[in-house]
Amino acid sequence: MYIVTAEENQIKTIVDISVRAFETDVNVGGAKGDCPPGYDSVEWHKQMAQEGHLYQAMIGKDIVGAAVIFSDETKNSVYIGRIFIDSVYHRKGYGIRLMECIEKNYPFAAEFDLDTPSWNVRTNAFYEKLGYQIIKEEDGFVFYRKTRK
Repeated sequence: MYIVTAEENQIKTIVDISVRAFETDVNVGGAKGDCPPGYDSVEWHKQMAQEGHLYQAMIGKDIVGAAVIFSDETKNSVYIGRIFIDSVYHRKGYGIRLMECIEKNYPFAAEFDLDTPSWNVRTNAFYEKLGYQIIKEEDGFVFYRKTRK
């Protein structure tokens, strides 16, 4: 797997993957509609791509997922705003590989931060498995940080 900056002509495919991925959250503690803002919006994803924050996760020539990433080299940090893997690829290790790609893609980063809803048992277990530590819980979200050694 590798990540590349999202291509404008792939936004619709990325949005379709986002919808399939986040709509499975009802299986892990979410209510219908408990999806992140803009998850189904072509315009939102297009804006993230234009700002250089949207990356597509690739296996060969196939898009299997995506990530929204905000890096700050002045603070040696990366905020992972969102990751998602197409639901047809869930539970096959692609999420782990995507996170490894993100961490590898930002060698300057000393810290990686992210958050996820408290109710989402799948993502909370996933981030903890990858070595992310809880730094706070607030307003129904768990905030995580991973510090590079």
